[in-house]
Amino acid sequence: MRWLKFTASGKTSWGVVEGDQVIAVDGDPLSEWQRTSRTHPLSQVKIELPLIPRTFYCVGLNYLKHLKEAADKAGMVPAVPDRPEIGYRAQNALIAHDEDVVIPSLATEKIHYEGELVVVIGKKVKHLTEANAMECVFGYTIGNDVSERSWQKADRSLWRSKNADTFKPMGPWIETEADLAKMKTIVRVNGKETNRFATNDMIFGVVPFLVELTKYFTLWPGDVIWMGTDGASPDIKHGDVVEIDITGVGTLRNRFVREQR
Repeated sequence: MRWLKFTASGKTSWGVVEGDQVIAVDGDPLSEWQRTSRTHPLSQVKIELPLIPRTFYCVGLNYLKHLKEAADKAGMVPAVPDRPEIGYRAQNALIAHDEDVVIPSLATEKIHYEGELVVVIGKKVKHLTEANAMECVFGYTIGNDVSERSWQKADRSLWRSKNADTFKPMGPWIETEADLAKMKTIVRVNGKETNRFATNDMIFGVVPFLVELTKYFTLWPGDVIWMGTDGASPDIKHGDVVEIDITGVGTLRNRFVREQR
């Protein structure tokens, strides 16, 4: 199923996307819900964030090409990780499909995108195994991990380079039946393709990260894990529109605008 959080006629609710229509539901897909008779054309609703995660996990350097490019820029030999490692991002950075990424007025021209698969957790779990790890996955959505690279180099943490307001578009919906093995990630800037890779061609896939995470943390319904990206990004400027398409999931689209002060 394709679950959408949307606003129509002044009311925000969950709905199921079927073709070009949204069928509103009462309740929450992560708990209890039921269909209603209310329907809306998809083109006429405001698409909201699919959810606000309780914990916002992220994966860095999880694709070989991206790892090599990062190492080359730093003048270093690529060091392939020998185990899954997890970081965090900030909820304040989240925005929805078709909302604007605001480039801070103090930012340089080094604004980059990263198209990422987002895993949405559907139930409370801990101490998962390879055999049962995927049982906690509710579905998938799409993330754009925006970065200000000069800040990333200058700071000892990623506090502003990755977590500035609006730097984490996510959406447009949650797809529960997508096939990891068949996914392709395609990124377009102003309609021109700039990156394409097999989504599941990760150094460590979804299962190893779920197993590693739950050795230490309880995962809760609505938690998300952003799985990293491959390739590199051009410098994104004011007015550019970035679209991230993941096969079987959908397309996340956001315009970039520079803050005026």
